[in-house]
Amino acid sequence: MHTIYVGDKPIYLTTKVDKETDFKVFLLKSVDLAKVIRMLNRTNLQAVYLVGKKEEKLLKQFLKKLPNVIAGGGKVYNNDGKVLFIYRNDKWDLPKGKVEGKESIEETSIREVEEETGVDGLRITKPLQTTYHIFKRRGRYRIKITYWFEMKTDYSGELIPQEKEGITKVKWLGKKKIKKAMANSYANIKLLV
Repeated sequence: MHTIYVGDKPIYLTTKVDKETDFKVFLLKSVDLAKVIRMLNRTNLQAVYLVGKKEEKLLKQFLKKLPNVIAGGGKVYNNDGKVLFIYRNDKWDLPKGKVEGKESIEETSIREVEEETGVDGLRITKPLQTTYHIFKRRGRYRIKITYWFEMKTDYSGELIPQEKEGITKVKWLGKKKIKKAMANSYANIKLLV
């Protein structure tokens, strides 16, 4: 099953669903996605299930319904085992951003972490799960597909928030502070932490 978030509310892509309670079910093939997004944003509906026939085709079918924005980001560890976080739009987040030109997703991820935080010397150690969320830009809904990588760095210099991107803080957080930060973060980020 794949999960796409509208704010913190999930849209689940699945081939079967049990009885409806606090969620609604629609056929993936014929769903009015803008209507579903509005319902999730404006009501107390907790989730939506979009049902398709073949598990292996669900995500591909869904991604055709809206323009896609491809991004890369990092969950970066320092030598103390702390994780690098940014604070943007009054939420704790991990650094990420859109692909530029012909760069690879790995190059995008490293560049975005460097630009948003001032941290360098980044090494990708492994890929993490890909996340999906829907957002609105210039009056149109889009799906952001973010490829995440675990990274390590020996960097111990100054953390510099990229203010022109709305980032007001950059911090290394340990386990206790991460738990506290997750109370004010996004559902996609909670999946990665």
